[in-house]
Amino acid sequence: MGIYGIGVLGSVTDQQRLTLQATLRGMLDDFGLVIGTDVVVYDGASVNGRERRAAFAAAYFGGVPHTDLPAVRDLISTNSPIIPILDPPQDFTTNIPEILHASNGLRCRPDDPELEELACALLECVGLLRRQRRVFISYRRIESRAAAMQLHDLTAARGFDVFLDTHDIRPGDPFQDVLWHRLCDSDVVVMLDTPAYFDSRWTRQEIGRARAKDIQVLRVVWPGHTPSRLTDMAETIHLDADALSGPSGPIRDEVADKIVLAVEHLRSRSIASRYLSITGRLRADVEKIGAKIEGIGAHRAICVRLPDDQRIWAYPVVGIPTAEVFYDIADKARRAEQLGAPVIVYDHIGIRESWNAHLKWLDENIATVKAIKVSEAGWTLAAWES
Repeated sequence: MGIYGIGVLGSVTDQQRLTLQATLRGMLDDFGLVIGTDVVVYDGASVNGRERRAAFAAAYFGGVPHTDLPAVRDLISTNSPIIPILDPPQDFTTNIPEILHASNGLRCRPDDPELEELACALLECVGLLRRQRRVFISYRRIESRAAAMQLHDLTAARGFDVFLDTHDIRPGDPFQDVLWHRLCDSDVVVMLDTPAYFDSRWTRQEIGRARAKDIQVLRVVWPGHTPSRLTDMAETIHLDADALSGPSGPIRDEVADKIVLAVEHLRSRSIASRYLSITGRLRADVEKIGAKIEGIGAHRAICVRLPDDQRIWAYPVVGIPTAEVFYDIADKARRAEQLGAPVIVYDHIGIRESWNAHLKWLDENIATVKAIKVSEAGWTLAAWES
């Protein structure tokens, strides 16, 4: 029946349905998930037969007359998220049924023909992508300050939490500690690759540590610049000579929009890569101590059978865990009817010491969910007690 479900309802055209499924298929490939097996896509006629314990979200395409209303009412009764979708000229109150007026919607964008923004929103709702949308801009101030500030504003307008060192480190904060903390919690690094970029040890470290954490890099290469082979594996956008308004930017509007859309495209690949890195390290440690992975459950929970026959459900977490993440994992485990306290598995490298102390306090004082560092998984699980 699948461990994830996605509904496509309302006045959706055949082309929109095919486009959305193709985009979802590409994103799900990064997670090793298959549409039809792991992820089931429903329409208005079939959605009531979905697996009720599976993570689920739906898109409702607006139109007149309103369609699939019985399915919408059923989804609302089970608190399933529904995203209203509109074409640019449509009016929300006319084309979206009143029962959905309390839900925030999305407008299809002319610069997003593949419906990537909608696909990402659906994967966020089912828990495959984080709801936090975080971008880190890496640049040399002396060469690309104006472009960096422009991209900060554009990506923020698309719903991203954007880190730019001149904007996001408070006076008195330890500069490098905060910078590495925010890098570790980012989905994509936008690298403004200017001629002197690698002359700075700080920018060299930013890219090196992003790669060490399996964070995808979007390289934006300045006109006439030959990029370093150190970043040849990065997704790349080359700027033409007329792409900049000045030596340090800003970037011409249509090119800047292309960069922001590329960030959206890279995000799912980056999160999938980081997730697979954590699960791979967890699997290796589990096998070292004679335990085994028994399978994958709802919400990507990993079932681990320990040598003494205890069974735990491990939840790999990408980025920096928070109290909200602890609550979300506990709620998911409850709805999936998993026995025992769920276990958050995370990578603590790069997280500020004060935040690691906070996570330790949460682990010691919240009984309904536990947390372990992936680098210590085998050591911790070898002495695990329910």
